[in-house]
Formats: sequence, C-alpha cells, structure tokens
Amino acid sequence: MKPDRSDCIFCRIAAHEVPKTFRYEDDVLMVFDDIRPSAPVHLLIVPKRHIPSVVDFGTAERALAGELILAANLAAADAGIKDGYKLVFNAGRKGGQIIDHVHLHLLGGWSQDQE
Repeated sequence: MKPDRSDCIFCRIAAHEVPKTFRYEDDVLMVFDDIRPSAPVHLLIVPKRHIPSVVDFGTAERALAGELILAANLAAADAGIKDGYKLVFNAGRKGGQIIDHVHLHLLGGWSQDQE
C-alpha cells in the first residue's frame, strides 16, 4: 500500500517504509505498540487510510470507527487485558493529538494497586 502522505509517519508505517512489528494488520488497519507507552500495555490501532483526526470523521467513516473499536477489543484479548482497559482518541492539538493521522490508544495492564 502506498502512503497517502509521505510526511505522515503512520502512512509510512502502513506502506512498510518504516520498520514496525505489528500485533495485527489487515487491508484496513494495523495494531502495534506505542513507542512511548503510558501504561503496561499501550497499543495503537491505526487505519491505513490517512484521515487527520476523528474530528474529520463523517458518515462515510462510520464503519471504520466500528472496525477500530472491534480491533481494540481483539487486541485487548490478545494482550491478556480483556477484563479492563481504556480506549482513547485524542482529537486535534488542543485535545492532545500529536500525530495528524487518526489513531486509537488502547491502554491497560495495570495491577489493582496501580489504579
């Protein structure tokens, strides 16, 4: 798959131009570890199609939104944290988004005394 934007790190990862170990990958999305984890388990669920932010989602992205959440549920089960985790979309710079490509954070793996 060719990247939609050559300046986007996630597009370059999707195009396999940047080495990355995937926990899951299909034609629509990819799942991999965050390079700066904020939790014992911190995965990113990233669509391959370049969409800058969830604020850019419209009705055409309805199915993609569902796919991202379902992939997160499967990734949580594979990571052994299906009993509890957080899903986070950062929307825009004021919402904490750093990379201008939609991505869903899956965070979990805390022990009871870390919560």
